Amino acid sequence: MDVKSAFLNGELKELVYVAQPPGFVVEGASNRVLRLRKALYGLRQAPRAWNAKLDASLAQLGFQRSSSEHGIYTRGHGDSRLIIGVYVDDLIISGASGEEISCFKQEMKSIFSMSDLGLLSYYLGIEVSQGRDGITLCQAAYAKKLLERCGLAHCNAAKVPMEERMKLSRHSISPTVNATEYRRVIGGLRYLIHTRPDLAYSVGYLSRFMEEPHQDHDAAVKHVLRYVAGTCGFGLHYKREGEGQAQLVGFSDADMAGDLDGRKSTSGVLFFLGGNPITWQSSKQKVVALSSCEAEYIAAATTSCQALWLARLVTDMVGTKSGAPELKVDNEAAIALSKNPVFHDRSKHIDTKFHFIRECLDREQIVLRHTPTEEQLADFLTKPLGKKRFQALRALIGVKQVSEIKE
Repeated sequence: MDVKSAFLNGELKELVYVAQPPGFVVEGASNRVLRLRKALYGLRQAPRAWNAKLDASLAQLGFQRSSSEHGIYTRGHGDSRLIIGVYVDDLIISGASGEEISCFKQEMKSIFSMSDLGLLSYYLGIEVSQGRDGITLCQAAYAKKLLERCGLAHCNAAKVPMEERMKLSRHSISPTVNATEYRRVIGGLRYLIHTRPDLAYSVGYLSRFMEEPHQDHDAAVKHVLRYVAGTCGFGLHYKREGEGQAQLVGFSDADMAGDLDGRKSTSGVLFFLGGNPITWQSSKQKVVALSSCEAEYIAAATTSCQALWLARLVTDMVGTKSGAPELKVDNEAAIALSKNPVFHDRSKHIDTKFHFIRECLDREQIVLRHTPTEEQLADFLTKPLGKKRFQALRALIGVKQVSEIKE
């Protein structure tokens, strides 16, 4: 559902005055101003006023706002439970009971002027397809527009987004390129990551050179675009689960000193709920790790924080307490360091904030398990991989052809 003229519903608490608009000046009082009681578009207070109005309205209807994610509201229990996702004036309504959904729509229409857009099929540039075998998310139309804008709509496709073992530096000796254009393309690719975790590492890595891009950086971006050209119709497929609550499973990985300039490592985080990917992250670590054990330990600590947040969020949405998330790491030394409180020469220098994972294990808030490197699904989030390995991992995480591209 969509709220019509949403910001005009916001009630102002501050004193705000505006000049009388042309054509609506009160005769004999042209030197006076108007006091606003409700928000107008373009007013700085308008978004906050609308959010407060919507929050109060949903609370009046019996909804509770999630403490972990303020854009999610829930009401009811069991099959009558409703989950509302809010983005400004757009509402995504999810629930097992069609009767409850219809009832909620009527309640909202009695408060606001609403547009009922029906079954979710397109949202913020993401194409959604719902069927008996599951739900698919794709950005094929957006990817095609991005390629046309970059002049690569009919280019030769690449098999991987980045060549294996590719390393780039800020101190490149090649000529510089247009920084504004480089940033514009990177920004477009970053939005594509919402449904394409296979692009997370390459786009994140190339984002490090936006300050002063060179020709070799630009060539790497074009290689990513060529990969997108060959996989425009790729997206995520979410399989339907049976009865019972799905388990939250996370994969944590790190690449040792992969950054040529600062010698910092890259963390890869990937979470599954019921065998379906729900969140992924590829980011450069804030500190320089002195060993692969330390790099993996730092990545695991980051993953633990995200695991606890996701567990709370799932509990808020489902209404029942979820089990301890399972975290899979392919470095036994990092696992031993997480479980052993004894400090030694190789670990006592590690910042105390990364020892948060030990507290999580002691409280049994997470479960830490070793996984072989061959089964580490977050591997593609930390470094460029060869074609065979990359395509195998891409299939395992659920990224596949879900949309037919039409000329």
